[in-house]
Amino acid sequence: MKPFRLAALGVLVCSLMFAAPAAPAAPAAPAAPAETLRFEYGPVKISPGQNTISLDVNDLKPPVDGYITSFTPNLVRTDGSVARVDVIHLHHAVWLKQGRPLFAAGEEKTTFAAPPGFGWRHEVTDQWHMNHMIHNLTPTPEEVYITYDLGFVRDGTAEAAATREVETVWLDTVGGAYPVFDALRGSGGADRRMTFPDEVRGAPRNAWIVPRDGALVGTGGHLHPGGLWTDLTLTRDGRSTRLFRSRARYYEPAGAVSWDVSMTVTPPDWRVQLRAGDVLSVSGTYDTRRASWYESMAIMPTMFDPGGTGADPFAVDVDVEGEVTHGHLPENDGHGGGRFSGLADPRALLSRPVEHRKVAIRGFVYGQGDLSAVGARGRPARVREGRRLTFVNRDARRTIFHTITACKVPCNRTTGIAYPLANGAVDFDSGELGFGPRGFTAAANRDTWKTPKGLDAGTYTYFCRVHPFMRGAFEVKSSRR
Repeated sequence: MKPFRLAALGVLVCSLMFAAPAAPAAPAAPAAPAETLRFEYGPVKISPGQNTISLDVNDLKPPVDGYITSFTPNLVRTDGSVARVDVIHLHHAVWLKQGRPLFAAGEEKTTFAAPPGFGWRHEVTDQWHMNHMIHNLTPTPEEVYITYDLGFVRDGTAEAAATREVETVWLDTVGGAYPVFDALRGSGGADRRMTFPDEVRGAPRNAWIVPRDGALVGTGGHLHPGGLWTDLTLTRDGRSTRLFRSRARYYEPAGAVSWDVSMTVTPPDWRVQLRAGDVLSVSGTYDTRRASWYESMAIMPTMFDPGGTGADPFAVDVDVEGEVTHGHLPENDGHGGGRFSGLADPRALLSRPVEHRKVAIRGFVYGQGDLSAVGARGRPARVREGRRLTFVNRDARRTIFHTITACKVPCNRTTGIAYPLANGAVDFDSGELGFGPRGFTAAANRDTWKTPKGLDAGTYTYFCRVHPFMRGAFEVKSSRR
């Protein structure tokens, strides 16, 4: 797992031209010629259906002191091919230096680049760790590498001597190792968009208090499918102003519903002056018209130049348009939603009662009413109106998490990054049934769930958010018959 050097390249910055802020920025040093170092973390063995968080020592870093000027992540199989996102994807990876976030990546794979003349300080004695969550959407084991290319300027060069150090400030809406929230369908304002935490009653606002004067020199957002934008806001002496809106640019034909997206980042000449005591916070806005979005995120890693200078955000409009760091990626071509899936239409099947009104999930199959099953096992589970079904995840003992999440009937089209969605006639979701370390897991730390009370008579379909090829159905039978 040793790094190898690619050809010497110019510093990797966002390659598109950006609009400049309306105020003059602090002059930057000329762009530093940088070599590119590639690292391959792994191979990481991914078990069937895996959706767990790992924290490991990471000794893959530049072998000499200097400055890191850019970071480009990816996820590849051991044969070098890029994994399809509807099969296996990088939910997140966070590179930690001395226990603090340095870089991060999600499935949108944003490239982070310091502006010309800036870089992240690296010393060979630094201790690095990797926090990663690789999501296997299938029952098939995998082996992958998390790859990352670093633009790097070595100490002892004129370029390194002219480089100003930036620090990563990690800003998110929730805090903690798994900072997630739910954006439920229909929530938010009249525009059918929900902004967290602003439009969620009682939601705390996570914030960073600036410890010393300096400047922000770059930022970009991270969202999940359904997300529209993240906002970075500065509050000073009771006044607030937006510094930057990182927008999601979807290439997905179905709209804002999948990982076929890239996020905008600030232009290279963006500089914002901060004062000690300023408060920075982040919000995330999701489209809640079409579906619910569970375990959503809104994060904005930000570059801080201690002692630096920039535009006064209360005198100048620094909230400029950003640019994406890449376009559509071919690993996002599996959109799903095709008609020829081979799955049954549960409305055409007779339902059947289940013993003790209990449905077991075992081997990635719902024990009764799984749309991929044939014969009696494939018929929807039946429960009388006013009663509830109980689902039990028997795969939890293998650290495999499953959900029961409502989707629109018949929920039987082909699986992909844009199908199925959490868009049933009635919203319900079990959470990820399974167990893990509290505060460091997606698991609900229980293995059972009951259907909601008071469901009307009818057929209900559902899927597993973790493994969306899994589909099932149950029928609530009228008590009047």
